[in-house]
Amino acid sequence: MRILPFLSMLSVCSVGLIHAIEPVKAKINLLDVIKSGNVEYHVNPKADFHDAPKDIWTFDKDGTFHISGRGYGYVATKENFRDYHLVLEFKWGTKTWGKREKAAKDNGILLHAYGPHGAFGDTWMASIEAQIIEGGVGDILVLSPKLADGTVLTTSLSAEYALDRDKEKIWKKGEPRQTVTAGRINWKHRDVDWADKVGFRGREDVESPSGEWNRLEVIAKGDTLQYFVNGTMVNEAFDCKPAEGKILLQTEGAEMFVRRYELYPLGEFKGK
Repeated sequence: MRILPFLSMLSVCSVGLIHAIEPVKAKINLLDVIKSGNVEYHVNPKADFHDAPKDIWTFDKDGTFHISGRGYGYVATKENFRDYHLVLEFKWGTKTWGKREKAAKDNGILLHAYGPHGAFGDTWMASIEAQIIEGGVGDILVLSPKLADGTVLTTSLSAEYALDRDKEKIWKKGEPRQTVTAGRINWKHRDVDWADKVGFRGREDVESPSGEWNRLEVIAKGDTLQYFVNGTMVNEAFDCKPAEGKILLQTEGAEMFVRRYELYPLGEFKGK
């Protein structure tokens, strides 16, 4: 099994060389980018349901971006980005599908994505996820897929975490930093009794009740990431490798609506 260093993979798979990726210098409305068609779509063709992208991702008459949930995949930027403040405002719809019909409503944003489409389980790209799931908005997931030829695309970061009652990693500011190359780091108050069931709500959740609007923010500064949910910092990572890449908005079996999906230069978003 070969371990492919990130830098060599990015130089092959990205547009331009790694040093050519500039920090975000002006506001970018990613909904407008999607409308323009300057994006790529991937849907796992082996999943229990897999509608065509044009039927999964649509715009309502009022401009709201509608994700039907009928597929496992994503809409991806063609460009690579680094050093930005990402703002996503979303709310859950009422529909869930297939094997996840009774499971927690699930979605997410894949950050610093690189490598082949669908490399992880025929569904995702190598990346760092900002999780959007009932009871777990703001969890970090590290995706390091193994390719068919045995090559591993190693994504990594370090995080300050402790282990909860069930030995799951949970962000705890001030703990020694440890390297993570796969798996999840739960947001700081994720309920230890979290269950994968539709409508789950934890005792200390900061996300809004289902059907109400939420704001998820990601600050990508150098090789660090900070996640905020409705104004509360819920997770953090350091030493991210890669520290740049494509940005992917997922679909994962649950209906979701998006009214804002934007990138700002660092320090320029004022919270409006």
